[in-house]
Amino acid sequence: MPSGGTSDASTRIGGTSPPLATAPPPGSVRDCVSRMKSGALSAVSYTQACLDRIAETEAAIGAWVHLDRDLALSQASAADERRRQGRALGMLHGVPVGLKDIIDTTMYPTERGSSIFLGRQPGSNAALVERLLEAGALILGKTVTTELAWMHPSKTRNAVNPEFSPGGSSSGSAAAVAAAQVPLTLGTQTGGSVIRPASFNGVFGYKPSRGLMSRRGILQTSPSLDQPGVFGNDLGDICLFSDALKGYDSQDSVSYLAPRPELLAGYHAAVPVEPAFAWIDMPYANRYADSLKAGIQEFCEVIRTGTRATLETIQAPRSFAALPGCHQIIYDVEILSSLQDLWTLHRDQLSETAVAGLTRAESRTQDEYAEALGIQAAAQDWFDTFFHDYDGILTPSATGIAPPLGQGTGDPICCVIWTLCGLPCLSMPLLTGEHDMPMGIQLVGAHDRDDRLMRTAHWLLDALTDSAN
Repeated sequence: MPSGGTSDASTRIGGTSPPLATAPPPGSVRDCVSRMKSGALSAVSYTQACLDRIAETEAAIGAWVHLDRDLALSQASAADERRRQGRALGMLHGVPVGLKDIIDTTMYPTERGSSIFLGRQPGSNAALVERLLEAGALILGKTVTTELAWMHPSKTRNAVNPEFSPGGSSSGSAAAVAAAQVPLTLGTQTGGSVIRPASFNGVFGYKPSRGLMSRRGILQTSPSLDQPGVFGNDLGDICLFSDALKGYDSQDSVSYLAPRPELLAGYHAAVPVEPAFAWIDMPYANRYADSLKAGIQEFCEVIRTGTRATLETIQAPRSFAALPGCHQIIYDVEILSSLQDLWTLHRDQLSETAVAGLTRAESRTQDEYAEALGIQAAAQDWFDTFFHDYDGILTPSATGIAPPLGQGTGDPICCVIWTLCGLPCLSMPLLTGEHDMPMGIQLVGAHDRDDRLMRTAHWLLDALTDSAN
């Protein structure tokens, strides 16, 4: 496969694995679940392997804020005993998972990356935690979030190279998976907080369709934009994890009462015809790094010449130029409303980053907000029609590699349009840029067609492997 760019800013197709050995036991989560259900693998040994891996790597990465070895092993022992008793076992039986520390848990504090909430102990679990426990998963601990799931960098370092940022706001969740500390983690995205860290750390990151998963018990910053998301090292495992998490919740304003897509079934399904992809030339393409531009050119060439898919390059409609600003207006108005008590009572405990953002938000008007909501609705309608002709949009996950540590969490521009419109997105670790750092390619699908997204992604990954061979 040819490479683009210069020797110090090269790009190649193929994800970059972190320079860390994979934690035992080997195999996918699906394989491990099957072995634990049969008794060939114990949940205690699986969990102990994760804990050992954390002990080996955590000092360099800083992915966790709350972790209790005894509590984790106690959960694992209970899972093994349940199997020995012949009782019902869930689809995630014995699987240790990490949760972003804005997701309420009764067994661990939820401090939201802020001193304001130091020691905060929720009285009930978030809806997604309930679903995980029902599926037999083990809550290994809480991963680091940026302050209030916003822009201020956290203590976490990139798992591929600790001299770089892990991205945000789901910093610890992405880094923990990339470092093989835990097989699956849960994060959230309001702008680009799942897809961007996944890209920077070289793992799969998936943000589902708006309303597919409940947000009850998760710190609310923007009712219109907040969405959960997941991280993993295997696409099929992402699908299994998400199938366990999805479901209707009458207490979530965007949850919809209808059957949900079956993601793992979609992953295993054969495509009826070779997929049709669109590459949209976005109005923010001038922000792409040179290495990313080279990678895009190479990637699109491989799709066109090395696979049976069709790939059409499309100029973005003029209206797309307004969508990032529309996202910012909605976010500003809603985060100021959501955090009003903190802004009034605890301003001195907020970072300069948060103070600057909330100060800007105060200048927004209700007329601006109403207009932005109208633009959002029109854009959603446009994409509903667009996906009649295409199986997915291919687009960068981020503007390049992760920024150096201490220089922010990265530009979320490659994610905000899809988040604004509530579309399902998957970041795939397919490119490598400067300093041997990963860059993701994002596949965006139609709302409530997450199964189709996974079917298409699986086909694409197989086709790229065949092309490389």
